[in-house]
Formats: sequence, C-alpha cells, structure tokens
Amino acid sequence: MELEGKRAIVTGAARGIGRAIALALADAGADVAVMDLKDSDCSGVVAEIKEKGRQAAAFGVNVAEPSSVVAGVNKVLDLWGAVDIVVNNAGITRDSLLVRMSDDDWEAVLDVNLKGTFNVCRAVARPMMKQRSGVIVNIASIVGLMGNAGQANYSASKGGVVALTKSLAREMAPRSVRVNAVAPGFIETAMTDKIPQEIREKMVAGIPLGRMGVPGDVASAVVFLASPAAAYITGHVLVVDGGMYI
Repeated sequence: MELEGKRAIVTGAARGIGRAIALALADAGADVAVMDLKDSDCSGVVAEIKEKGRQAAAFGVNVAEPSSVVAGVNKVLDLWGAVDIVVNNAGITRDSLLVRMSDDDWEAVLDVNLKGTFNVCRAVARPMMKQRSGVIVNIASIVGLMGNAGQANYSASKGGVVALTKSLAREMAPRSVRVNAVAPGFIETAMTDKIPQEIREKMVAGIPLGRMGVPGDVASAVVFLASPAAAYITGHVLVVDGGMYI
C-alpha cells in the first residue's frame, strides 16, 4: 500500500472523514491537495501533512460549481504537474421526511453529493487518461445501497454515486484509470454526534461488530483502493459498515 511520490486530491478534507483520508494518504507517502469550501479551513490539515514530510496545499473549491472545480484542479496540475489519486469525499445532509422535504433541500444535497462528484471526475478524467494512469475513489454511503427513512435526498445522491462509479470504471479502464467507491456505514463524525443518544444506541444494536466506525476505518479502505495492492480492482463498492449491510 505504498504511495510514495503520488499526488492526491481530497475534497471535503477540512474535517471528519476527509481529514482522516488526507492524513492516511500522506502516511502512505502521497502529497495531498486539500480541498474544501474555504482554503482557510484546510490550514490545520495542511500543517499536519507537512509535519509528516509530505507536500500539501489548500484549495477553496465549491464542488457543486463546475468552474470552481476546474480552476482548483488546474491549480493542482500547475503545482505538481499531474494528479494520480482523487478522492471525492465532499458531501452534505439535509434530512427530512419526503412529505416535508423542500425543493431546496433536495437540490442542495444532489448538487454537492452527486453533481459535485461528477464535476470533479470530469475535471480529472482527461489528464488521468492522457497519462494512462490514475485512481478515483468516490465516497458513497451504505444508505445509497439500502435506503434510509428521512434521507431520500441523501440516499438518492449516494446511490447515484455508486452508479456513476461503475459507469466511469467501464469508460476509463481502457486507459488504465481505476474508479471505485467506498460506502461507509455509521461513522463517528461531527455529523453523527448530533444524533440523540437513544437513536445512536439503536443504531449500534444493529451493527454486528457492536460499534460505530471511526474516520480511520474509512481512510484505510481508501488507501487500499488507491494503492498498487488494488491494481486489479475497478468498479467495486467497498462497504465499511461493521457488518450492518450483510
């Protein structure tokens, strides 16, 4: 799982799972372009990566805006000359039952989670295919496979990410670019910290391994898929959920 000399982009990397992924890629030897809505939010992650002896830079990018994505990717290409690994982690939730869900809440989640993933994949596809190498890892979700009440928008967006991943894997394989997804289950983040304790206990009761995951669990899966150890894997969805979706 050696990534020495590889150049990576991680979106939504200022905190939580994205931060863990960025740091894990650096631990494996990669230089990391840290992207989030505000580059100032990424300063802490950039500093940690540099402490590990790797190169790092922060970029303010709104993945829902194609022009912002293209500008950010071009800056990385100008800085390092190539991109070897891209992790599409940026995502939001706006949970509500279907009958109460507003158009804005539906569109905002689809724009960031699905359109944002598409925007980044499209921006990196040409340079990766031209260099005839590269790895894209899209962060989906277990609810994109099984659904979840109160998350019609989020589930639809992540289900779309799974389908997008499989389609791009077929398109890009002839140019030796691999595209896979990771589908996390319930992971301890600032997002899940807001869940009431009673509901959290019910969630954990449905997980065979008996605990919620941590960001590092997802990061390890990403590093594996990005590494030469997964050289013959593409179009795959790696579920990281403690056995919840067996």
